[in-house]
Amino acid sequence: MRLKSILFVACAVVVSLVAAYCISAESTANGKWAVGNKATVVPMTIKTGTTSHYLTDYYPQWAGADDVTTEDARLSLTATAEDWAEFDVTTEAEVLVSTIEVWHDGEPLSIVVLGGKRDTEGSYMSSTGVKDGRIIIEATVPVTEALALWQNNTIEKVKIEGSTISVAIPECAADYDRSAVRVFAASEGGRFNDVLLPLERGEVVTDARDIRRQDHQSQVLYSLMIDRFNNGTTANDWKINSPEVLDKVDYQGGDIVGITEKIEDGFFTDLGITTIWISPITQNPEDAWGQNVNPDTKFSGYHGYWPIYNTKVDFRFGTDEELRTMLSMAHAEEMNVILDYVANHLHIDSPVLKEHPDWTTDLYLPDGRKNIGQWDGETRLTTWFDEHIPTLDTRRDEVCDPMTDTALYWVRNFDFDGYRHDACKHIPLNYWRMLTHKMKSEMPDRDVWQIGETYGDVELIGSYVKSGMIDAQFDFNLYHNSRDVIVDEARSMRLIAATVEESEAAYGSHHTMGNITGNHDKPRFISLAGGDMSLWCPDDKAEGWHREVEVGDMDKGHAGLQLLKAIITTVPGVPCIYQGDEYGVPGANDPDNRDMMRFDGYNDYQEREFAQTKALIAERRSSMPLMYGDYRTLYVDDEAWVFVRHYMGEWAIVGINVRGEAKSIEVELPAFAECDNLEVAVATEGAAAKCLGEGRIEVVLPAYGYVIANK
Repeated sequence: MRLKSILFVACAVVVSLVAAYCISAESTANGKWAVGNKATVVPMTIKTGTTSHYLTDYYPQWAGADDVTTEDARLSLTATAEDWAEFDVTTEAEVLVSTIEVWHDGEPLSIVVLGGKRDTEGSYMSSTGVKDGRIIIEATVPVTEALALWQNNTIEKVKIEGSTISVAIPECAADYDRSAVRVFAASEGGRFNDVLLPLERGEVVTDARDIRRQDHQSQVLYSLMIDRFNNGTTANDWKINSPEVLDKVDYQGGDIVGITEKIEDGFFTDLGITTIWISPITQNPEDAWGQNVNPDTKFSGYHGYWPIYNTKVDFRFGTDEELRTMLSMAHAEEMNVILDYVANHLHIDSPVLKEHPDWTTDLYLPDGRKNIGQWDGETRLTTWFDEHIPTLDTRRDEVCDPMTDTALYWVRNFDFDGYRHDACKHIPLNYWRMLTHKMKSEMPDRDVWQIGETYGDVELIGSYVKSGMIDAQFDFNLYHNSRDVIVDEARSMRLIAATVEESEAAYGSHHTMGNITGNHDKPRFISLAGGDMSLWCPDDKAEGWHREVEVGDMDKGHAGLQLLKAIITTVPGVPCIYQGDEYGVPGANDPDNRDMMRFDGYNDYQEREFAQTKALIAERRSSMPLMYGDYRTLYVDDEAWVFVRHYMGEWAIVGINVRGEAKSIEVELPAFAECDNLEVAVATEGAAAKCLGEGRIEVVLPAYGYVIANK
């Protein structure tokens, strides 16, 4: 198989033809080969039979190609649109690890093709070191096929010897500040986990201090609602002040200057945050909308999800200059900022809708019912959220084209690092393809990371997670199952372990799916764990209107919240803290989960919760295994779970016990992961882990306890 070529734009260096992997600076001058900072184009997952694909889903700049080929006789390719813009892949192979090549001007780039099942039982592999310029990958069972890519170029020099894979690091990788090697393989039982190794100037990164904020697997997100975070200036304070609107759902004064203040005073740095996710900043209405009954109240647009003007900063939040100052300050402190953006709808008073009233989907269904809140099935892409926020019909190009331009306004004019996209599953796929195609084509040097919100099964969620659509989504399935298991003693810990493995198989071993503590649309986790809110509450919004929702059992509530954080900071994906969860704010659902933040005056439980949150985040950010390590469950039963994250011969072992009785568990590491010494990094009181010899480890877990230990 021939070596492929690519320019990794993120490195901002001019390269010459020093090896077959590299292409000349002259050939990249027109940007034709600039595939952006996206060093790891997502694999193509196929099933037996025929699957259909869009080229832009993998290389978003390229609407077409000169040719798409493969050297693998198990694959058959058929163009179904001009210039290979769309094509079919057919195979009858039960297990497949391969590539197809996309050609432009005589140069190919690869797309990894994966078929068949991911073997989560017997097949596991991980990096163990580098020898004579070759990365060594060890597996638990013999390897039948393997391939490796540097950036998106297939590496020729891959050797398989039994259960060992070795991969030569391309010499020209030394010319790049950051690049990556990925390894894919299979055994007779199915596909292995994939391996991802970031490189710095051709050397595998092994020290977490060399990780940068642009390395997406290392992110720790913090979700904040601007109006309810911090009031930095009273100059823009504003309320509806109407008897129709209770103060709980009126503006409270939080603003962009308030975020800047908390960046400057070290709040985010002290907590360990790398990426701040801010709620929508676009102009919302000045009057009240919607209606709650018992108590009777309308609502202000304090949350930002009712856009009137999609390209104007809401005057209650700040100015363009204040926004630029905040972004500049965050970057100076080595933090990213991503913007929550609403693409599904506009407020009914938006000038755009007044000029184009036909741009919306129909309010009424054929049977006469109102198409409001019809979240699934045939109405998923047309349903309205409420009568005052009509859904845009972005299935139509004449609507999709200007609305994607509107979304891009914020990265064209401000230095945002990405988006959190609202209500993804209610917006058709053509919108995401058009948005990302425009963004990557116009701004190939920008690394804009995108994460979306979709509730559904892994197939629906994963349909959006492609290089030409959205980088990641929030893993609500992991949140919901973790919540249910921690809160309900009738549920089994096996459910959480199975969900992690399902996500890994669906989104890739090194996905950047968001693992949350909660969000602005859910009851506070600590009130569920402590028992003051029930999982089976028929109306979890009403609770917050009629009583003061508290934690309940303080010991159990805080222990449960810590268990959730121990999970999301150690499994694959990126952890996301919803404002207030770092210290344990109680509450019911919206709007009771959106009280103004407090930065002091914590009780003893909250002080300990905050300290433990910091410790968990600090451990994650200092551990290459927890950020880039390969994951494997070593033990799971109804109460406890022990797993390992392994990277370049180093590993972290994690044990979690969700029940009220202590557990002592003995586990055995894969043969290539030797255990000679263990150091406990973060743990609840009484938790421990120690080597027993011959790769065996004893993990001691107190009631509602966890331990993270490192070799």
